[in-house]
Amino acid sequence: MSLSPIQRTLLKVIILGDSGVGKTSLVQRYVHKKFNQKFKPTIGADFITREIQIEGKLVTLQIWDTAGQERFQSLGPAFFRGADSCVLVYDVNDKKSFNSLQMWRDEFIKQTDIPYPDKFPFVVIGNKIDLDGGASREVESKKAKEWCSSIKGPLGVVPYFETSAKENQNVDEAFFDIAEAALFLGCPQDIYYESMAGSLTEIVEPQNRGCAC
Repeated sequence: MSLSPIQRTLLKVIILGDSGVGKTSLVQRYVHKKFNQKFKPTIGADFITREIQIEGKLVTLQIWDTAGQERFQSLGPAFFRGADSCVLVYDVNDKKSFNSLQMWRDEFIKQTDIPYPDKFPFVVIGNKIDLDGGASREVESKKAKEWCSSIKGPLGVVPYFETSAKENQNVDEAFFDIAEAALFLGCPQDIYYESMAGSLTEIVEPQNRGCAC
């Protein structure tokens, strides 16, 4: 079987948020379809990739999972450089993590020196909606949507999703929106491979979209 060049688009996605909000769990659920009950803090930053197809385009998502501890924030410039999208994650059961979103957004903008932040694709995720059947919730959807509306985005609003990495609720939908935003609103990099003709690539079709605020 002959080799043929295949064009892929590389998208760098940065995941930010306080420690313990479930950033790693979301990434592991999306990429590996699994959930680990044991919490292990990310040290520094790490990335994992998943290949998908969007509207006929082959896309390699390079998802950077970053530490939420303040002592690792100085690593930002090296890891944030070249980002096509930024995902801000908080725990709906932890008001403090929600209040930190502005700090994480400001830090990302500062470290990357984005000239027009309102034109950069941010996505907000409220995670752990499964906890205690919602009894432990401290941040209501309305409040989160109001915050998303206040910071604006390239489409007028910043997309907002509520997820459960444990129960696999809205995780694929959220990451599809993230990939789409990075592809069409960011500055993706086209890369080329020599690949076997007829090789398999996962095809991801749009699903029910999350609630954009």
